[in-house]
Amino acid sequence: MAGAAPAATASDPATAAADGDTLRATAAALFGTIPERVEELRGKPLSAEQVELGHMLFFDPRLSRSHLITCNTCHSVGTGGADNVPTSIGHGWQRGPRNSPTVLNAVFNGAQFWDGRAADLAEQAKGPVQASVEMNSTPELVERTLRSIPEYVERFGRAFPGEAEPVNFDNMALALEAFEATLVTPGSRFDRWVLGEDDALDATERRGLELFVSSGCASCHNGRNFGGQAYFPFGVIERPGAEILPPGDKGRFEVTATASDEYVFRAAPLRNVELTAPYFHSGQVWDLEQAVAIMGSAQLGREIDDDEARAIAAFLRTLTGRQPRVEYPVLPPSTADTPRPE
Repeated sequence: MAGAAPAATASDPATAAADGDTLRATAAALFGTIPERVEELRGKPLSAEQVELGHMLFFDPRLSRSHLITCNTCHSVGTGGADNVPTSIGHGWQRGPRNSPTVLNAVFNGAQFWDGRAADLAEQAKGPVQASVEMNSTPELVERTLRSIPEYVERFGRAFPGEAEPVNFDNMALALEAFEATLVTPGSRFDRWVLGEDDALDATERRGLELFVSSGCASCHNGRNFGGQAYFPFGVIERPGAEILPPGDKGRFEVTATASDEYVFRAAPLRNVELTAPYFHSGQVWDLEQAVAIMGSAQLGREIDDDEARAIAAFLRTLTGRQPRVEYPVLPPSTADTPRPE
């Protein structure tokens, strides 16, 4: 996302190459590292007041029509930023159409959702709140709810000073974006290795990294988040079966209505991937080694044998960073004017 903090630079490609470590230089150039924190969004410093407000809203079930579902329901910060089920359960026990992507490090993605229909986290935040299969609310209902709670009125005023009516749907989304921008996972073993800690990766994991690059995985899963930047057909070489690639979900085609975008999806970010099973937009694969093998045949046109799959999966597990420790907030009470749950 534009405005995110720069990657740490203790070990850049030139330094690594000078040290004679070609693999480290390649990894630094292709991927980089996760910074300790994001300092700004869209060229402006991250607002502490907006972060605090967004923290509360992320856990507030009153953003949903039922007063039961929160952002954290599907993007649990305690379980890798996802909900670890094939597809999320929403309003009225409806099952959503796609697997919930992790919110961790999502600030570094080029776009949000599997089909990239939201340009940033603020735009993304508005979608689930309004989706009938998720939180099933409306901008008007959200605004009426928040304006009925004096503490929220006060906090919105501090977070968005100088506005005639700071409690509005757009500002709700901006506050959520500010909080979600803090959900980064620095300090993975891969990052420590890139930054010069030789023992952070063992021989199998380094071989997995070599295979990840040489086999072509890095062609799609690159950048700081190991993906999340571009779109590719699922099944470049060979389409998976209907269970993994449901024929009714045509991916980015639903956004662009362009025939060439049928079954095109955003390359999934792979940071913390060991925590976010099941895999793929359909959420039908639970085993990381199996997911690696499927991608080999579907995207690369080569069979990744069991030994190679184990090595690549071992490397991918080194992408698990330090998980954010988020305290569950005490939320302000509803009032007699707060709309009742439905």
